[in-house]
Amino acid sequence: MLLSNITDSMTGGVPLSVNFDSPEDYFIFIFQILFATTTVLLAGTVVIGILATRALRLQNRFIFMLNTSICDTLVGFSVYYLGLFDVQEGYPSRNGTYNILPSLLGVNILTFLFAQFDRYFAVCHPFIYSRFITRQFVIGINIYCWVYNFAHLLARNVLPLSKAIQLYVFSIVFFQLIVLAKVVMTIKLYVVARYQLERDPPSADKDSKKESLRIIIFVVISFLVLWCPSFVNIVIRFVVGGGLTFRNEATNIFAIMARLNAVCTPSVYIWGSPALREATVRAVWGRVCPRCKIM
Repeated sequence: MLLSNITDSMTGGVPLSVNFDSPEDYFIFIFQILFATTTVLLAGTVVIGILATRALRLQNRFIFMLNTSICDTLVGFSVYYLGLFDVQEGYPSRNGTYNILPSLLGVNILTFLFAQFDRYFAVCHPFIYSRFITRQFVIGINIYCWVYNFAHLLARNVLPLSKAIQLYVFSIVFFQLIVLAKVVMTIKLYVVARYQLERDPPSADKDSKKESLRIIIFVVISFLVLWCPSFVNIVIRFVVGGGLTFRNEATNIFAIMARLNAVCTPSVYIWGSPALREATVRAVWGRVCPRCKIM
């Protein structure tokens, strides 16, 4: 009881996510801190690396990477609240943020989808791509992902509760269709692009296309693996009336898995792109640790 009172006073009325009554509580709390910090450092490094390197900013694929990494950085900061305090988003909500913080993940979903279309046209229809898919067009698409997501969020917050829940369920079903489209696009992109790239002569452009395809395929696979359990559980809860419920966001294993995308995605970017890896070392880690720049 004393610990609970101290917690309430320190957090301005919002208690911590755990009561520290068992070793599991300490593990959950420490994990959330490490998770949030790792996400911010990884995704933030990608953001700084791309913004600080003009050669990367001029390429469409890195604009998509920048957009998702900005979103992932914000997701990392959101974990400091969602993971450390007693917060329940959704319907019903407790100490929530009007679903603003969870909606950041929706921006990534749309961005990944458009990034897949971008790579498909870049590899399979290079003449059409070079003529119509300009840098300004790609920037506009990325801005649209934010505008659409927050327009949908605004509608859910101003509608009556019953209508807001219906819109929420509709958005989950809509995202399921996007997931299906992503699976189909990934398979088609892999098959067509593999055949197409085998026909192209060796060149720097071919290596760039292979690199970007490898990155987008790994990103989509990790996205599907980590997101699908949460999608399925939400649909079961609101459509069938079953599914699993959790005490708060910190103990929601499905929500944690979905947020792990914010760690996996920038990790894949850095692993799959030597140019981005070099940019992050030069712009970030080389300044923090001069030995890293030398190596």
